[in-house]
Amino acid sequence: MFRRAVRLSLIPLIILVLGNATISLADVDERVRAFTRPIEFDYVSWTLDAIGVKLEQAALGEASYLEDGQGSQLVREYSELISRIERMEAEMSFLHANPESAQVTAQIDELNDQLGILYVERLEKGPQAESVLQGQLGAVLADMGLTFVGQPIPPVLYHSTPLPWALIVSPRDRIAQEANISLETELTLAEHIALEDSVSDSLDVSALVVPVGGIGSYPTMVAQSSNLNWITEVIAHEWIHNYLTLRPLGLLYDRNQELRSMNETAANIAGKELGAVLIKRFYPELVPPAPAAEEEAEADAREEELLVEEQGFDFRAEMHETRIQVDQFLAEGKISEAEEYMETRRLLFWENGFPIRTLNQAYFAFYGSYADQPRGPAGEDPVGEAVRTLRERSSSLDAFIKEMAFITSFEQLQRKLD
Repeated sequence: MFRRAVRLSLIPLIILVLGNATISLADVDERVRAFTRPIEFDYVSWTLDAIGVKLEQAALGEASYLEDGQGSQLVREYSELISRIERMEAEMSFLHANPESAQVTAQIDELNDQLGILYVERLEKGPQAESVLQGQLGAVLADMGLTFVGQPIPPVLYHSTPLPWALIVSPRDRIAQEANISLETELTLAEHIALEDSVSDSLDVSALVVPVGGIGSYPTMVAQSSNLNWITEVIAHEWIHNYLTLRPLGLLYDRNQELRSMNETAANIAGKELGAVLIKRFYPELVPPAPAAEEEAEADAREEELLVEEQGFDFRAEMHETRIQVDQFLAEGKISEAEEYMETRRLLFWENGFPIRTLNQAYFAFYGSYADQPRGPAGEDPVGEAVRTLRERSSSLDAFIKEMAFITSFEQLQRKLD
């Protein structure tokens, strides 16, 4: 009861401290917002609703009364429920795409009825499953030294709902994320394209609407998924953002592209490690089989070779090459050549089974910030490599995160490595 009271008493303080730092990922240019104001995501309403859900769960305290193993079983059952919903929604989309839709009306009606029942069940069971996973991540954080007197600060709170889209804006003459504006979840693809075209043509910038898996608001937003390995990674990733927001690195998230990449890369590294520990401890049946240590490098290399042989195309390597060439064009002031090259490469990706709708400066500004793995859309950006090197040299994950938390520039990170 005391722990629950402490957690609840911290909520107003945390919301005040985190504020817009966790919601807005960049200082939004008012010229861009002239296009987005009517369709921007309502964080205030979402946050109030999420806090209401969390307060209700804390008052009931159902998760705290579950015996060992019962909480994990509840999460497994909820994950299976989400899986059933995903399969039915996919079937519904298939039926609606049928050119002879009149012949499948009865099937559509039946599926609608079944989905309606499952949606109610999801609404009832979701908050309790979230409470269990919050507690499990809190236990992992305590074991790994990322808590204060045994409590995560801020407390682990997340809520799964449909997430907003993100409008990313970059200059055309260089790759840099100058705006990241959250848009309503209900927008259609046609509306995405119309917005991108309006912003790009009017402001002479590169724009792209992208999906996100999580947002470091408070409580954090996490997309709904039946993939528990992925869910645990994202919950941990977004909590790391909340943790860093109370410290210099997170507070400086929007200062420049380097700090943004340092934040995202550190959160990705930590999220994957914390998620893996959580799965191993509470859902061991989901731990992927690992080869022996001496065989691991060989197995990874062979797996990549097989993937390339099967697909005839190495996505990360090709995207890495694309980014390097684009950076070179832009450094030489050849903007048109860079954009023509990106479109040529986009068609190459499409032909090889990777349907990228738009490949532009904004694409690289967004996806290039997640540099926890070498190659890929980050290109030759040295930031990701530096963060990965610091993790390799750190004695533990908590030592890595605590050191990263107080780094305020890429130059400072480089000095630490030197």
